[in-house]
Amino acid sequence: MRQPTAVKNVLLLKAGDAAEAVRVSVGDYDRWFLQAIGLSGYRFDIVLAHRGAPLPTRADGYDAVMMTGSPLSVTALEPWMKRAADFMVEAGERGTPVLGVCFGQQLLAHAYGGRVSRNPQGRETGSVEVTLTEAGKQDPLFDGVPERFIAQATHEDIVSHLPDGAQVLAGNANTAAQALAFRPTVRGVQFHPEAGVDTLRAVIEARWEGLERDSVARGAAPGEYVRQLLAGLTPSPAGRRILLNFLERFT
Repeated sequence: MRQPTAVKNVLLLKAGDAAEAVRVSVGDYDRWFLQAIGLSGYRFDIVLAHRGAPLPTRADGYDAVMMTGSPLSVTALEPWMKRAADFMVEAGERGTPVLGVCFGQQLLAHAYGGRVSRNPQGRETGSVEVTLTEAGKQDPLFDGVPERFIAQATHEDIVSHLPDGAQVLAGNANTAAQALAFRPTVRGVQFHPEAGVDTLRAVIEARWEGLERDSVARGAAPGEYVRQLLAGLTPSPAGRRILLNFLERFT
């Protein structure tokens, strides 16, 4: 780990592109992180990992490494995913703090020997309640976060089998592994701490047809499910707290 500096250098690995309508409305995945965290005290290097952009030789030049979500799936592994996974694992072994979000958590789980699968309970979308485990209550990632908190979620895949040594920090009825500790400085969250209500609204509206189709197939009245998702969107102040905890308490 690098010695603390006045400005912390953060490597943000971009793992995919948001839908065009989402990018126009609220920006792409990297922008969500920058807006949630803020630029005061941080300098971000953004690497388009999903497009095969070269990764740094080592993470030693950074105070922290973060990976975004993605519309892609670890169940359909691509070469760039393995390179990024190996990079994050090596960074963690050297003591550099690493945080994987959504797809990022799943890729870390795969890299450490776990399994990622489609969630048999279906896609989790919207503002959801997440509960800390006893381990989560003690973890610095969740300092100042209540035992039950609201988070923004949008995912189909889950970590279905934990890798050896991983510890569940938070979960809910849909997704047991909402947050994981993989190694002393390596964490993952399945929800999106970088996303707010406006972000989720844009995502839901962009996926309206698919969400509607899936809900009707499960017996919902046309339009009912999506309207409920939009009506249920709730601010999630814990998200920013979690991101800042990672950057301040792990670096």
